[in-house]
Amino acid sequence: MSNSSNVDLSHEEIQRYSRHLLLPEVGLEGQKKLKAASVLIIGAGGLGSPITMYLAAAGVGCIGFVDMDIVEVSNLQRQIIHGTENVGELKIESAKRSIARINPFVNVKTYQEKFTAENAMEIARDYDIIIDGTDNFPTRYLVNDVCVLLGKPTVYGSIFRFEGQASVFSAKHGPCYRCLYPEPPPEGLVPNCAEGGVIGVLPGMIGTIQANEAIKIILGEGTPLYNRLLVLDALDMRFRELSISKNPDCQICGTNPTITHLIDYQHFCGISPKTDANTISAEQLITATELSEKLATSTVQIIDVRSAEEYAICAIPDSLLIPLAELPYRLNEINRNAEVIIYCKSGIRGSKAVSLLNDEGFPKVKNLAGGIKAWATEVDEAMPTY
Repeated sequence: MSNSSNVDLSHEEIQRYSRHLLLPEVGLEGQKKLKAASVLIIGAGGLGSPITMYLAAAGVGCIGFVDMDIVEVSNLQRQIIHGTENVGELKIESAKRSIARINPFVNVKTYQEKFTAENAMEIARDYDIIIDGTDNFPTRYLVNDVCVLLGKPTVYGSIFRFEGQASVFSAKHGPCYRCLYPEPPPEGLVPNCAEGGVIGVLPGMIGTIQANEAIKIILGEGTPLYNRLLVLDALDMRFRELSISKNPDCQICGTNPTITHLIDYQHFCGISPKTDANTISAEQLITATELSEKLATSTVQIIDVRSAEEYAICAIPDSLLIPLAELPYRLNEINRNAEVIIYCKSGIRGSKAVSLLNDEGFPKVKNLAGGIKAWATEVDEAMPTY
């Protein structure tokens, strides 16, 4: 941790943190440790919101953000650091202003870029603690590897639907993320929150746990979640604690590590350019405008590969719902002699469905470029979006 010996608190700061100063585990020296500490948060979204707000309120002296997204209306149900007035703004700028309102004594650093193998070491190098607020596997493995190579703790959290997880990974004190998950799941097997949904309060519950863990590490008090995975089922309101141990064969923190530098994390997680709807050949793509014109003059079969919950929100008229996971078992419902148009929310699941149907011998299959979001923009502006 950073040296707090040369840190002083102003009269206003003493008043602001008075409830901390009354705690034997914190006191004046502990508050100075918080002020001297620096924390890097990867992501200014659902988890990043409560993490940032509570660390700022607690008096952590330097908070860094890495995020390149803008605030969207669909974020506001859970990303409480942003408000309606921030829609369309960069998340890091919105979050920076929120921190200033909470605590003007916090030094905020922003990185408007994607956290990648090319920049991660340089960004993370000067921070005491890295907090993972991401929602994808390549970045989770990247964050883990950066922290192992730099000898820093990672405060981990993940959320999906009604379930959350939290832990602290540190090669010095126990297992790392790779010890728990040596290999990522097959690409597309685990949907993200944009596809599967998440209850709005869950990131608040997991994010505050992450903030609490970071504060404990800074103070050197309590028992951090080393060697433990905390699992929350918010629907039944049950916590489970799973013991996890260091894997001696771990690729990066084991006895004989095979990963000694940052790697290609997209490739490691099985994500290739072929899974991106934007790289499908022109012959396999159809725009929303082209599809609308085609429907006026010819007959096609339209297959919606989203979930039933998404279908209930909005759907292209006369489309057949076959969720992507069910597609291999419902091929008999698709006309092999017809021109088949596949769509999803944005085009990614649709591209996977096209590839599957191609492998099954369907001769005329296309993916709706941009998914139903493009249909709502180009064809039916009255259609609700999500």
